[in-house]
Amino acid sequence: MTKWVYTYGDGQAEGGAEDKNLLGGKGANLAEMCNLGLPVPPGMTITTEVCTWFYKHDRTFPDELPQQLEKALDYIGRLTGRTFGDTQNPLLLSIRSGARASMPGMMDTVLNLGLNDDAVKAMAVDAGDERFAYDSYRRFIQMYADVVMGLDHEVFEDILEDEKARFGHELDTDLTAQEWQQVILRYKQIIIDELGEPFPQDPVKQLWGAVGAVFSSWMNARAITYRQLHNIPVDWGTAVNVQAMVFGNLGENSATGVAFTRNPSTGENQLYGEFLVNAQGEDVVAGIRTPQSLTEVARLEAGSDKPSLEKLMPDAFGEFSAICGRLENHYRDMQDLEFTVERGKLWMLQTRSGKRTAKAALKIAVELAENGVITREEAVKRIDPASLDQLLHPTIDPRAARDVIGSGLPASPGAATGEIVFTSEDAVALAEAGRKAILVRVETSPEDIHGMHAAEGILTTRGGMTSHAAVVARGMGTPCVSGAGSLRVDMRTGTLLTVAGPLGKGDVITVDGSSGQVLKGSVAMLQPELSGDFGKIMEWADAARRMKIRTNAETPADARAASSFGAEGIGLCRTEHMFFEGDRIVAMREMILAENEEGRRAALDKLLPMQRSDFTELFEIMKGTPVTIRLLDPPLHEFLPKSDDEIAEVAQVMNVPVDRLRERTDALHEFNPMLGHRGCRLAVSYPEIAEMQARAIFEAAIQAGADTGEHVVPEVMVPLVGMVEELRFVKARIDAVAEAVMKEAGQQIDYLVGTMIELPRAAIRAHRIAEQAEFFSFGTNDLTQTTFGISRDDASAFLDTYQKKGVIDEDPFISLDIEGVGELIGIAADKGRKTRPDIKLGICGEHGGDPLSIHFCEKLGLDYVSCSPFRVPIARLAAAQAALEKQREA
Repeated sequence: MTKWVYTYGDGQAEGGAEDKNLLGGKGANLAEMCNLGLPVPPGMTITTEVCTWFYKHDRTFPDELPQQLEKALDYIGRLTGRTFGDTQNPLLLSIRSGARASMPGMMDTVLNLGLNDDAVKAMAVDAGDERFAYDSYRRFIQMYADVVMGLDHEVFEDILEDEKARFGHELDTDLTAQEWQQVILRYKQIIIDELGEPFPQDPVKQLWGAVGAVFSSWMNARAITYRQLHNIPVDWGTAVNVQAMVFGNLGENSATGVAFTRNPSTGENQLYGEFLVNAQGEDVVAGIRTPQSLTEVARLEAGSDKPSLEKLMPDAFGEFSAICGRLENHYRDMQDLEFTVERGKLWMLQTRSGKRTAKAALKIAVELAENGVITREEAVKRIDPASLDQLLHPTIDPRAARDVIGSGLPASPGAATGEIVFTSEDAVALAEAGRKAILVRVETSPEDIHGMHAAEGILTTRGGMTSHAAVVARGMGTPCVSGAGSLRVDMRTGTLLTVAGPLGKGDVITVDGSSGQVLKGSVAMLQPELSGDFGKIMEWADAARRMKIRTNAETPADARAASSFGAEGIGLCRTEHMFFEGDRIVAMREMILAENEEGRRAALDKLLPMQRSDFTELFEIMKGTPVTIRLLDPPLHEFLPKSDDEIAEVAQVMNVPVDRLRERTDALHEFNPMLGHRGCRLAVSYPEIAEMQARAIFEAAIQAGADTGEHVVPEVMVPLVGMVEELRFVKARIDAVAEAVMKEAGQQIDYLVGTMIELPRAAIRAHRIAEQAEFFSFGTNDLTQTTFGISRDDASAFLDTYQKKGVIDEDPFISLDIEGVGELIGIAADKGRKTRPDIKLGICGEHGGDPLSIHFCEKLGLDYVSCSPFRVPIARLAAAQAALEKQREA
């Protein structure tokens, strides 16, 4: 019989940290803490396999599950001395999700389960606190009705606000037991009014409803979005953790909190976290009340007059601090913990590897490696390559004037400027329009995940450093200021109230997630310098990786940036980008409009010195590293004006008749230009274009070599080759120009001629193409388009739908389609090597900066990947991790 339920408690557990795939992260770590003898409330974990069953069998459960669940409830009852469903001595439960990968706030939770009209009376007697019992009951009704029954929690918040006003109270904690009973009556009535059914009194029915709801939340909109953003497979599923309740809301000697063993923003080795007295766990992360500091040092730094846990509950704090050190040593990583103090007794509710900023991740990994806790290779493997993008965020120039209109907590580092929006939908709309948004909220919720992803920065007026906004923003690398209590958000009028006056939607502000300040208007920014811990990790990564990392660049600025990030050459210089400015576009249009070859060559003679100057500067910047220059690729009509007004303007500048220009534009029009007269087809039709570019390349190589003393070996890439005869024809022209330039200069030039593999036919016939090509550069953007028969420019209209409906896991234009496009790359690599064993192989599409695609390239043994300049550090680290993974597998 399949085992669907695993128990833990009283210093022993069925399972441990190694069972993460089966028990989920939370369940595995609860079991592990039990095995370590730490104070963990007893409980059970319903495995991720049940989640898989649940969705495969129309949201039903395995037949054996009820019996196993009942047995586990008896086990928990024996350890707690309570009975589930009993009205005199009830066992109350928390129901929480726990996926294999941490997904904070994305799925549902139910606390205080097992309460009903009878059990709440017994709870009041047992606790000696009637107010506490009815407060817990109303929390349970509100949470259960929202999560399980589908009644929006705002309905209950409105009732609570009404009742507080009626009783003359400001805080929830001010309500008496009798007043909570009045609130509960209204809660139960609204459930009947809205849903047509009473709140369930049967604890068993409550339990099955909550378990089903948590499994169902695996497929809610915010969880789906989070999985897509973090590449978490849908088939992993979630576990459900059913645990005996412990209460942080049992008076002034009770508390609940969240902590990190190190600072998750900076990586500093100090206990970091927050707690609330007389509260339950959801109160801390929900941002409803502003929490207190754990340590005296943190309290003083925050300027708070509220006592720290260290001062308020020294015994519980001392025990907790020791446990933090023990868990970090055990897991050999910074831990994120949740805890509750119930009448002075400490209980551990969770530990997991804590989410952190890239800066903190680097510092922690380097420190642990230098202290001998982990190896340098482990340190390299622990850094998420994509997170390095956070280090490239600008910071505010210290010389800039700051018009501070408010301040809060520095929840996620970096600075961002944008227009105020008050809803996630507006943030997405602004981003889609190419404008920058700052999402301003009282507090964020998991439903805001799409808006948080779209926004440049986030500002909340409530919540602490461990609130939803702070945790999610840090994970995304989005600058965030939380708990800005001096500011007020009026959602009704769409206004942010500040000391400088009201601001509305569309007004520009800057958030500084490093200092916690909110500034009016835009502020001058500085790009970060990448050194220190970053430099060490990159050094260790470079020692571990095999593949070279090049960049896609055609401007001096891009080349210099890439070089500063550690690029080892240029893998793609798109020459067409050099033709669109000033005199260049005029000469280009003259060439296109020319009636014959003689006219085209005359126009190309004007472009030659411009191209030569461009290439010389690139060769000099790259200091002798390989530079791959792609010959003209796009169809000629792209360089011509489109509208009647533009045609008239260009005709006047070029002194040609409007009709003639329009005729030429019409003649060059193509129904499907992506598959039309472009790439090597231009070079076959108009070889003089390729000859001009080849001459510019070779003359620049000689000039740069003389200027720098470096040996320049240019790589000339012929685009869109599908037949070897195309490449043979164009290569003959390139070789002839090289011969002429060498004769004129009186010196030899070393160079390579190769092709971009971007057509399925080229991959299939790679053994023949390799007869002429000395290198293959896989143009994965177009190879993906031609393999799928999808236009990248039009695909967004349906690929997002495909992902949401599970047709595809990843957008193939973001992460390489291993099964299809990857198969073609593998075929081409094998065939190319058989013909030419020393052929150089790399990729230069956008996938060159995608960690998953880089892992695939390492498996194929490609020589290099090429990516945009600001992704070079990501590629360096991903290539190292891929090499280490390949070694481990070998």
